[in-house]
Amino acid sequence: MRTLERRLGPADAVVIGLGSMIGAGVFTVWGPAASIAGPGLLPALLVAGLVATANALSSAQLAACHPESGGAYVYARERLGPAAGHLAGWGFVVGKTASCAAMALAVGAYLWPGQARATAVVAIGAVVVVNLLGITRTVAVTRVFLAVSTSTLAVVIAAGAASGQFSAVRLDPAGAAPLDVLRAAGLMFFAFAGYARLATLGEEVIDPRRTIPRAVPTALGLVLLLYAVVGVVTVGVVPIEVLSTTDAPLTEVLDQAGWEGLRPLVRLGAGIAALGVLLSLLAGVSRTALAMARRGELPGVLTRVGSRHGTPWTAQVAVGVAAAVLVTVLALRSALAVSGVGVLVYYALTNAAALRLGPLERRWPRWVAVGGLGGCCALVLALPTGALVGGLIVLGSGAVVRVLQHRYRTGPLP
Repeated sequence: MRTLERRLGPADAVVIGLGSMIGAGVFTVWGPAASIAGPGLLPALLVAGLVATANALSSAQLAACHPESGGAYVYARERLGPAAGHLAGWGFVVGKTASCAAMALAVGAYLWPGQARATAVVAIGAVVVVNLLGITRTVAVTRVFLAVSTSTLAVVIAAGAASGQFSAVRLDPAGAAPLDVLRAAGLMFFAFAGYARLATLGEEVIDPRRTIPRAVPTALGLVLLLYAVVGVVTVGVVPIEVLSTTDAPLTEVLDQAGWEGLRPLVRLGAGIAALGVLLSLLAGVSRTALAMARRGELPGVLTRVGSRHGTPWTAQVAVGVAAAVLVTVLALRSALAVSGVGVLVYYALTNAAALRLGPLERRWPRWVAVGGLGGCCALVLALPTGALVGGLIVLGSGAVVRVLQHRYRTGPLP
């Protein structure tokens, strides 16, 4: 069976992590989260960041022990058993495919609001083509998108901070309901989940036992700092009742600050940032699909790796098609909610797998994984009822497919 080639160095790994996170939440999630948490938006960001940190550390130490494509699918399978591995893999594929749809819709919301869905489908097609050209091309394009993203955020931060509209009173979370804060954190967690891309690309990282445990905390730490600054400026400048109704929150910062003339520039930058996240998301999902197909958990056709560029081309095309279908039926907020359920289940199993690490394998204290597991369970249970029920139904359908597939091929499940 053809394997993937190790082409990513430490700097490339950090770029993949940054490119996977910057753009996901910082350009899109403030509005949906504000509609739930109200004045508790910044505490929700803090909760999401703490849970993400615990998950990142668990993912990093597991990736060092299992340096192959698949991420938590591999970790859960090796440490918890085949059934847990399948649930983790299915949760990742479902959750991150919904994330791909959300990012594509964000591209449309910023670049061409009047034709958002059509723009989203075109964006998915373009990203599939870039990923098919190989992982080094993916990193090169991600570098460009990341430069545009950070430059755009710098403009927004400068505009908001320099305006007379900033009010520290808006930062006061008084009156926020704790349950609403948790619900919003469940949505905002989506913004931090890019570090998992490094784990799913473990088969393509040079010296993964050293590179991944260093790259994951580095990328997440930089993103936490950036999100905190953008969050304070956004909440301090834009009234919460305005923020809660928009899918393009950072343009509202410019409007409130009186810098309306920069709206086209920020829309372009935000659209490119979301496109960069879509690029790395699709790369990560396709690698997990590849790992599951290798073990008979998904159709064998997804194991095909191109001889020229060394990419899992059938898996990438399949994920692109699925994301395009979701774009036609889901709104941005619905896609974020579905993503939240799948991804939080995935990370809960990641932390459970980390609890099985031996003393010589463990890089961080055991309580980190305990906190991550508890945090994921709390956030997924706090999500809106409709999103939770829908997500659990989709996860359950994966279990049914697994049972039927194994009975057809090999008899009873292991």
